[in-house]
Amino acid sequence: MLLMNIFKNDRPGVWLLAILLVVSIVVPVLNLLVAESSIFHLSTYTVTLLGKYLTYALLALAADLVWGYLGILTLGHAAFFALGGYAMGMYLMRQIGERGVYGDPVLPDFMVFLNWQELPWFWFGFDQFWFAALMVMVVPGILAYVFGYLTFRSRVTGVYLSIITQAMTYALMLAFFRNEMGFGGNNGLTDFKDILGFDLRADSTRIALFLASAAALAIGYVLSRIIVSSRLGLASVAIRDAESRSRFCGYRVENIKLWVFVFSAIMAGVAGALYVPQVGIINPGEFSPLNSIELLIWVAIGGRGTLYGAIIGAMLVNYSKTYFTAALPEMWLYALGALFILVTLYLPKGIVGLRNMWREKA
Repeated sequence: MLLMNIFKNDRPGVWLLAILLVVSIVVPVLNLLVAESSIFHLSTYTVTLLGKYLTYALLALAADLVWGYLGILTLGHAAFFALGGYAMGMYLMRQIGERGVYGDPVLPDFMVFLNWQELPWFWFGFDQFWFAALMVMVVPGILAYVFGYLTFRSRVTGVYLSIITQAMTYALMLAFFRNEMGFGGNNGLTDFKDILGFDLRADSTRIALFLASAAALAIGYVLSRIIVSSRLGLASVAIRDAESRSRFCGYRVENIKLWVFVFSAIMAGVAGALYVPQVGIINPGEFSPLNSIELLIWVAIGGRGTLYGAIIGAMLVNYSKTYFTAALPEMWLYALGALFILVTLYLPKGIVGLRNMWREKA
């Protein structure tokens, strides 16, 4: 009954979840049950690519919750995504054991190469999946809480907040590049073997990761829709449109911003954790501020402040990126920039805004 009330005015979201359900059924069938010689067979590479797109969509959803409904132009969500990815990568590294290049049962290969004598304390517990899964949410959540508490209480807003989030992300990138940090330095974490005892290279494992990504996206969308449909969501929109007036009306603006920001960071961390086992590597490059900027382009192109528009934008842009970087690699950045300019000038509400324009003309 609750979900019916929430989705009563969100028909595009219902269609999106329905399509996601159909895709979650069709993709495994075409990959596992259809012969490779058939034109209907879906390769494992394509399954992995689709799974990666789904993690990007979850990341875009997290960013839209903050930018679209709170009005916070954050350039730091790449940091939360990367931290979630590193937490999962640490678990996957601990699973390698003696199968590594140096055969050390405890220390990852990069630590042996750098002459580390013992495992750092912050790697303890990552040999257990439940602990790693917990850290995927806890670490980005704590960073978001501390960062948000300090900035929101200081009433930092606008471009200044964007610059601070970018500085945070850049500082983390520089820190993780250092070998003495204990996270693999420039090369990051890679050469993963299995997850929960299942071979990461197996088709069935790739399908399981794809389904996990689809489930996470669906759950993330439902939870986000619950938030924006609640009093918290209405208060968030009020803060976005008139923060001073909301504060004078008695709303605890800082608390509302903080909790939505933390929830968004946790979603971004989960997206990063699902991304890493599918692509097989996590390195400091994921912290790059350029990734956060590109993330905002996905949201803007899809449609800010709609949730489903962010998902559509992430899927569309990343599919285009895959196509153009293979067909016309030197043209991709120009195509992305041109698309963003066209959307900004002629579709300020993104691609999903076309639907409203057509309805108004009709």
